[in-house]
Amino acid sequence: MTMVKALFFDVFGTVVDWRNSIAAEIDRFSDGKGLGLDGQSFALAWRRRYVPAMARIRSGERGFTDLDTLHRENLIEVLEEFGIASLTDAEIDHLNMVWHRLNPWPDSVPGLTRLKTKFILATMSNGNVKLMVDMAKHGGLPWDMILGAEIAHSYKPDPETYLTGCRMLRLAPEECMMVAAHNSDLLAARALGLKTAFIARPTEYGPEQTVDFKAEDEFDVIAESMEGVADKLGC
Repeated sequence: MTMVKALFFDVFGTVVDWRNSIAAEIDRFSDGKGLGLDGQSFALAWRRRYVPAMARIRSGERGFTDLDTLHRENLIEVLEEFGIASLTDAEIDHLNMVWHRLNPWPDSVPGLTRLKTKFILATMSNGNVKLMVDMAKHGGLPWDMILGAEIAHSYKPDPETYLTGCRMLRLAPEECMMVAAHNSDLLAARALGLKTAFIARPTEYGPEQTVDFKAEDEFDVIAESMEGVADKLGC
């Protein structure tokens, strides 16, 4: 572990609570417009389209398209699913930007602040650069660098996403550690030589969560919170 110089972070679900953040904004918007939407149901329906949208890009069916664009396309489909056809383009754009305003889990900022004293902190997210920067400003996330999908023009778990981050920092994979609440993300990173840290986020998907309640492999660090990762890395 003394070789590790940089920590790469999955962001959605690991660092920020996307489900409750989106649900709260949808509830407020719905109440103001009299739409009768349930924020939790809407947030989960929107998120379900996330992986299929990226799969078309990973397969080569579609050229690289940033996540803001994919989220907006998915949002239009979700609005149709919920029978909402009265919103203006400006209102749709406002709702789409909710992903830029996601709130961190309570332990995220304290834990990241401690980790920053010893390591380079970088995003390793499927979110585009503008999204990550806005989210950091909104939630006080102390990143040193924004890395991930838009930088690499590939979506996780494509190896190029992780390896581009290593190259940008002039570090070997074994000098980088992937931190995530998703076993599949960590397994993909470990296969490339990165160290791994698992954080349990058992309420990320609420009642729809079926995986990632716990670490399902022997990762280098296993913790219940971001501050737990800081404890185990001596910060």
